[in-house]
Amino acid sequence: MRTSFPGKFACAAIAVLALAGIIDSAIALQRHYAKSATQFCDFSQRFSCDIVNRSEYSSIVGIPVAAIGIAGYATLFLLATKWKTRSETPTRLLIAALGGLAFALYLTYVEAFLLETWCILCIVSLALIILISALAVVLRFRTTVS
Repeated sequence: MRTSFPGKFACAAIAVLALAGIIDSAIALQRHYAKSATQFCDFSQRFSCDIVNRSEYSSIVGIPVAAIGIAGYATLFLLATKWKTRSETPTRLLIAALGGLAFALYLTYVEAFLLETWCILCIVSLALIILISALAVVLRFRTTVS
């Protein structure tokens, strides 16, 4: 796969955003297992990372949502760096990013309508996956294959 300037920029930007996502998710995972409350991102009943990260929705079949986030962002990072020269990578990046976006939108629904509490870390993660998805679209449809 030969990538044009937009493709190289998109891969580099996705890699940086994915690293930010790994850090964001790691902090959320730490808050998931923390024994004490924090004031780091707990401002009220409506904005509380602790409420969200310790709710019944914070795990899926026993796996913390934040750990799933780390795995997802790590996959995006590897696709954008180590495997960026493979011809199938733009399509795989797009599929992974859109899967992550769908998951993040589901979690946003949970925050807004079921928990009625917002997590700053989750909002940051949503913004990151939106940006990654947009870049993955650019990469997928602007990359020239030789």
